[in-house]
Amino acid sequence: MSLPRYAAGRLLLGVGQVAGVATAVFVLTEALPGDAAVVIAGDQPDPARIALIRARLELDRPAGERYLDWLVDLLHGDLGVSLVSQRPVIEVLAATAAPTVLLAAATLLLLVPLAVGMGMLAARREGGRLDRSLSAVAVGLYAVPEFALAVLLAALFGVHLGWFPPTAVGTDGDLLAQPAVLVLPLLVLLARPICSISRLTRAGMVDAVRSAYVAHARRLGIPARRRWLAHALPNALAPVVQQLARTTDWLLGGVIVVEAVFVIPGLGTALVDAVTARDVPTVQGLCVLVAVTTVTVNLAADLVAFRLAPGTAGVR
Repeated sequence: MSLPRYAAGRLLLGVGQVAGVATAVFVLTEALPGDAAVVIAGDQPDPARIALIRARLELDRPAGERYLDWLVDLLHGDLGVSLVSQRPVIEVLAATAAPTVLLAAATLLLLVPLAVGMGMLAARREGGRLDRSLSAVAVGLYAVPEFALAVLLAALFGVHLGWFPPTAVGTDGDLLAQPAVLVLPLLVLLARPICSISRLTRAGMVDAVRSAYVAHARRLGIPARRRWLAHALPNALAPVVQQLARTTDWLLGGVIVVEAVFVIPGLGTALVDAVTARDVPTVQGLCVLVAVTTVTVNLAADLVAFRLAPGTAGVR
């Protein structure tokens, strides 16, 4: 199959997935208990006032009509208006996206060289003490939930030892103004994916080095360094790229946990606040944004994997 045809098929599948997620999100948010009008009414829960707020926010319209209007607006790139702040949802998300994007980008930037490097190092020392040590640490660390690890690191290095700030309180979302605030959240976000990707890299390198084409390269007298980097590594990286895409999906949820523990005012905090206030358009907009990001990242990963090793592309 050619790359353009493969890309077109994956794109159509991605559009269908986003449409399905958008529909599911609307149905689930409609089923949320509580009423945004009651939350907005605050200390004056007068039935007439609540009815007036519902009418003003068009919450008294049938769910089917609101869904069709929301879907049409969504096709035009309009995520709606926040019920609480009366600001466009896009503005609400844009105002809180910077810390989340910074954490996710920094995690990926550190994750790729560290995980791939560790995997290659373990493969070079296959069966040795270093390989066994890295494997034991990876398995043990992977078993620790993100929330528990975040609390442990914050208590030990933030509160007890005082090496790093335990929370981001006082930064006003500008994490780069105090880079030390990033250390503990990044350690939590890196812990699990670095274990899985390094192990996957190790397994892929071991299989690739034992393959026929690497053996043929050895018979041709190609240096070992070139055999590893130019022949074994590209084939070993095909499944790693797809795992990296799944890691990016996981980061979207992991960042929410990290932001909650370390009090970082990002998209995770915005989601929690929106759910608490029953701000349905904001919840819907953020979920659709996550769905589009997930589909885009996985599409890019499949295309890269197809280019590296066509036989492994699209394998899930």
